[in-house]
Amino acid sequence: MPKEDYSDLEQTLGVTFQNKDTLRQALVHRSYLNEHPDFPLGHNERLEFLGDAVLELVVTESLYENYENPEGELTNWRAALVNSEMLAKLCHELKIENYLHLSKGEAKDKDSKARKYILANAFEAIIGAIYIDGGWDAAKMFITTRVLSELPEILEKQLYIDPKSRFQEAAQEHLGITPSYKVLSETGPDHQKEFQVGVFLGKEKVAVGEGTSKHEAQVAAAEAAIALKKW
Repeated sequence: MPKEDYSDLEQTLGVTFQNKDTLRQALVHRSYLNEHPDFPLGHNERLEFLGDAVLELVVTESLYENYENPEGELTNWRAALVNSEMLAKLCHELKIENYLHLSKGEAKDKDSKARKYILANAFEAIIGAIYIDGGWDAAKMFITTRVLSELPEILEKQLYIDPKSRFQEAAQEHLGITPSYKVLSETGPDHQKEFQVGVFLGKEKVAVGEGTSKHEAQVAAAEAAIALKKW
């Protein structure tokens, strides 16, 4: 069962809501209402829609005001700050998961790609709820504290460059070799394929990645290779 006392969550978020139902609705996944049709609030998708726009504008404004870099670089930095991986990570760190209203099936499915999107969407819904309840300044403060604070690490580790490009640049710099990728296995029915891909430097298999598409598996392999090589 999700927690219904939000005082600890408010403390973690650094936000006190005037209307607790606004926060509560941000935590309701559509699947929960299928099993609880008498639940007094709607799901969080409209708040997510709003929060997504607020998040993008706050991040864009901050990057525009604080950096003189070209548009293309700022676009890549923004993408690294607001993508689903980052938002799901932040949602997990804030322990928002403990408060989510999910169906029994979704509640059990903790490690899937779908759970990552649920967490990212909930994070955006919370931003929407903060904006509705406390206005622009409250939302901007939350995003600045929780999201924009990730930018120094993103810039230091060049996380705004996709892993395949990062690994290729590093491999060429260190060894003069361009990595290659090979599908090692395909499993599952056509609508639910799982790919396992190896990334190679010459004949050396450096790392393996898995995903629901070849590209996703290649990216996972490149990320693993960067970590293994410590490049």
